[in-house]
Amino acid sequence: MAERPTLAVLGAGSWGTALAALTARNGVPTRLWGRDSHALAAMAETRQNQRYLPDIQLPAELRFESDLAAALRGAGVVLIVVPSHAFASMLDEIAPLLEPGAAIAWATKGFEPGTGRFLHELVAEKLPGRAAAVVTGPSFAKEVALGLPSAVTVHSDDEAFAQQLASMLHAPNFRAYSGGDVLGAELGGAMKNVLAVATGVADGMDLGLNARAGLITRGMNEMLRLGVALGARPETLMGLSGLGDLVLTCTGDLSRNRRLGLALGKGVAIDEAVRQIGQVVESVVTADEVARLAAKHGLDLPISGGVRAVLHGEVTPVEGLRALMSREQKPEYPQGLFGVA
Repeated sequence: MAERPTLAVLGAGSWGTALAALTARNGVPTRLWGRDSHALAAMAETRQNQRYLPDIQLPAELRFESDLAAALRGAGVVLIVVPSHAFASMLDEIAPLLEPGAAIAWATKGFEPGTGRFLHELVAEKLPGRAAAVVTGPSFAKEVALGLPSAVTVHSDDEAFAQQLASMLHAPNFRAYSGGDVLGAELGGAMKNVLAVATGVADGMDLGLNARAGLITRGMNEMLRLGVALGARPETLMGLSGLGDLVLTCTGDLSRNRRLGLALGKGVAIDEAVRQIGQVVESVVTADEVARLAAKHGLDLPISGGVRAVLHGEVTPVEGLRALMSREQKPEYPQGLFGVA
């Protein structure tokens, strides 16, 4: 694989656009593909993505391509940045169009809806034999597009590809680390969305900073316990893909999932809250898959479970809070760091 292969970024939302702009500025030949040909034409003309990243200038080097086959032609690396519910169909669509040696990466966070399967499992099934990596970490698209300091991590079973992709992303204001725990990196990136709703609800109800800190910390405990049950490395979840992303989404109002929680905490109905946000809110689906995984491994995850109940209208935020606060007193770690609590 060439040192600077052509990169095809699939998904012209805020995160896909920000990553494509980053790599183009880094000297990586980059093509950005999206389904809306009119929006792409406007982006090519104005050098702005007015819907998702308004008033942020995109580099002249970035190419826009509305034809998927053309976007993939000659691309050595394909970076998928579409919502998790569209991930499997995107893999099916690109499978016959990929170059023989093309590697696959994704910056999508979440699970396959309905099955709880991790995205790397879908890649292995639908695109077997290809180098594959996940890009994740605490990184709001707007801040990356503005060139503000950020850090992510790239995890792959193929160490050489992880390092290559990290080098394509790495820039003076954008640190890209690498690792080999794909499952752990994906779990952190998905589960933090559910926990961000919890802190958003608490802040929407004006419960104070103590409550927020408690939810983040106990939420981290839930993430670690589920991760260990699944075979993830604890250090992965204590790094950028877990703790880093958790803190960002639980405290930063650019997080769609936190904003959903804020609205619910203020009494806004969930359908109206999602409409006001105007973009896909991953936690609505992810909460179900976290519950499915927890049940499979016999884990009690009260915060994640409470979020799911609120999102499904089974309890109100006030009732969910009451259920959390009425749990029995117990040691913080009854069976060691990852004991059931």
